[in-house]
Amino acid sequence: MRYAACVEYDGSNFSGWQAQKHNVRTVQGEVEAGLSKVADEPVAIITAGRTDTGVHASHQIIHFDSTADRSLFAWCRGANRFMPHDVRLLWVEPVSDEFHARFSALSRSYRFVIYNAPIQSALFRSLSTHEYRPLDIERMQKAGSALLGEHDFTSFRAAGCQAHSPVRTMLHFNLCRQGDWIWFDVKANAFLQHMVRNIAGCLIEVGCGKREIDWFSELLEVKDRKLAGVTAPPHGLYLAGVDYPAEFTLPSNNKLVSYWGEQLVSD
Repeated sequence: MRYAACVEYDGSNFSGWQAQKHNVRTVQGEVEAGLSKVADEPVAIITAGRTDTGVHASHQIIHFDSTADRSLFAWCRGANRFMPHDVRLLWVEPVSDEFHARFSALSRSYRFVIYNAPIQSALFRSLSTHEYRPLDIERMQKAGSALLGEHDFTSFRAAGCQAHSPVRTMLHFNLCRQGDWIWFDVKANAFLQHMVRNIAGCLIEVGCGKREIDWFSELLEVKDRKLAGVTAPPHGLYLAGVDYPAEFTLPSNNKLVSYWGEQLVSD
């Protein structure tokens, strides 16, 4: 039987998603260990997308196969019982063998959260990126809107990114502000390594007035990572949703709405 599941985690104390040969703590390692205990047999998982050290997720999707006869309640609650407090399964659903967490995905959504205040928060320092300079979100929105559509995102990819092509299609980009909190939501068919964090670093430079609004358009044209801004820290980044064809009838993506305000992305 094949199952899909939604994983929520605080990435602060993980060395990223992917299991590694070295003795380091990863989200994949914890989830596989929890499911394996429920199944009483080894369980390997496939994920929609790997996240880096310090990056969080409210809606990471995985799938796994198992011959163990367990109820959906047992899979979900049982795995959570065996996993540490900073990672949780939110639901487990049976899916057809055609479902693949990575290759069946139509798009992915991320939210980046900025705490824009003179002094860094002691409470949310690992859950947001701090920026002490006042940010103008209208300038940031105008600049980031240049990313919509299909583009070569070479200027926004990590130097070591191994993707075969830098071309991606940005489906949604939007900024919101509530008091000292700023967040932006992006949705694309797929993302390059560090792409959202590089976008965030560039947005901050525009928002504080260091760069002009049309800088984003120029970066898309020059296709040179060295000319772009610094990579923003991982703490403010959340994998917030993965969309699949309706035939798989998986639950919706809107978990972060209750955490940080308005709806993540337009349907």
